[in-house]
Amino acid sequence: MTTAPVPPPPVDDRALVAAIARGDRGALETLYRIHAGWLQVRLAGRCTDPEVVDLALQDTFLAVWRGAGGFGGHGDVGAWLWGIAVRRLVDQVRRRRPVPIDPARLGGEHDTHRLGAVASSAEAELFASGIGGDLAAALARLEPDLRAVMLVTAVDGLTTKEAAVLLGIPQGTVKTRMQRARAQLQTMLAPPAPATSPARPTGPYAGGPT
Repeated sequence: MTTAPVPPPPVDDRALVAAIARGDRGALETLYRIHAGWLQVRLAGRCTDPEVVDLALQDTFLAVWRGAGGFGGHGDVGAWLWGIAVRRLVDQVRRRRPVPIDPARLGGEHDTHRLGAVASSAEAELFASGIGGDLAAALARLEPDLRAVMLVTAVDGLTTKEAAVLLGIPQGTVKTRMQRARAQLQTMLAPPAPATSPARPTGPYAGGPT
């Protein structure tokens, strides 16, 4: 009688990063297999040049190999990786100046498809931690250029200078769009005003009993 194979134990991302910090190349390869797919897909949603995306992904895991000791063992490894990846993408865009991303691709149907069909649970958790519920619905109603600025700053955590490089627009334009987007989001997310009853008429012609 044969026994069913025992599934491998779940991989602990923090343990992998700790092993990488000790010089374990096998741990780096495992971390790459787990996270490279969703990182590449999400980076492709921020840049139209696949070569730039590939270079940014390579730079990300090179930075992990060199700086795993700086992780500290706290927080989500996926979020830490994305913080590295999006800034490596900015570095590559700054050097190569590819065609800027179409703002309509950021945070719209493309992202929704990724979450459902391609992205791993780690990426889903990142999106859920940064955007969801009423905020997600409000962001979706913003104009594409305003939504793009809010996603790369508020969700991706880029500075206005980094966002300007990635989006291919002046830094002052980033700041202006952020102000407009925040004002619109504040209006969208404000609680509805309580309903007020119409004032009762007074005076001799009020229609009440005499």
